[in-house]
Amino acid sequence: MMRGMTNIVLTDGGMGQELLRRSKTPPTPLWSARVLLDEPDLVRALHAEFIRAGARVITINAYAATPERLAREGAPEMFEPLQRRAIDLAMAARDEVQGDGEVLIAGCLSPLFGSYQPALAISFDETLAIYRRIVAEQADRVDLMLCETMASAEEALAAATAASESGKPVWLSWTLADEGPPRLRSGETLAEASAALDGIELAARLVNCSRPEAVDAALPDLVALGGTVGAYANAFPAVGALEHGGTVDVLGVRDDLGPATYAAFAMGWVEAGARIVGGCCEVGPEHIAVLRDRLLESGFTTVAAVVA
Repeated sequence: MMRGMTNIVLTDGGMGQELLRRSKTPPTPLWSARVLLDEPDLVRALHAEFIRAGARVITINAYAATPERLAREGAPEMFEPLQRRAIDLAMAARDEVQGDGEVLIAGCLSPLFGSYQPALAISFDETLAIYRRIVAEQADRVDLMLCETMASAEEALAAATAASESGKPVWLSWTLADEGPPRLRSGETLAEASAALDGIELAARLVNCSRPEAVDAALPDLVALGGTVGAYANAFPAVGALEHGGTVDVLGVRDDLGPATYAAFAMGWVEAGARIVGGCCEVGPEHIAVLRDRLLESGFTTVAAVVA
């Protein structure tokens, strides 16, 4: 066990795949956004389950509610209502489970044109402008801004720049290539990607939506960056870039990453220096509950903020 570093921030797991299993409707390109309007009780209930499982930070379910994706599907007018609804449901879940301890709500700055797409589809300035629109809708009602699943240094720079202008703490999380030495999906090293953010104050640097094995390999490089670091992996087989307009039914689930096995990976990240752990796609409340138990059994305390 790490001495003198016993406080760990436990986050939630993946929302999209878990909601899909619970929903009555088939997946569409805007499915995870539409569920906010069509089946809001599912979203609120899942947030609450993650909190009861031990999560001390939950992320709003706005990953797919970006202006570009909505415009592409002919529904640009849904942007503001979906952003508001995503925050409302996270806050309602937190209020419902208030007795379970302090919980922080993270805003969500996701890839604008599909996950695992390292090259920007539009100019940097246009990308930054869109991220600023998202931040404007979220910042006043969330506790921190999470830029997640960033596949390149340029994508991360645009998201982190907009997030930092909010005045809220910023977590920046990169996604890693599934094979080979530790690299972003762009091929850049973590050191290169971090250097590109010079001058932007980050509360934490993380990696997410990558195979646990890729996270294992990258942890030494992540810790070497200094500051607070964390990780939350996915539990589906390796895939390539997800196509624009595609649906999540292309993702499967690994049969070798049950709650106990996933918790063993995450405990390894903690022992290696991670202060923030949780889960991404295909990691549900049961995974988070087992991870919470492992943390407590090992003498760690789960908290809603990073405390030295």
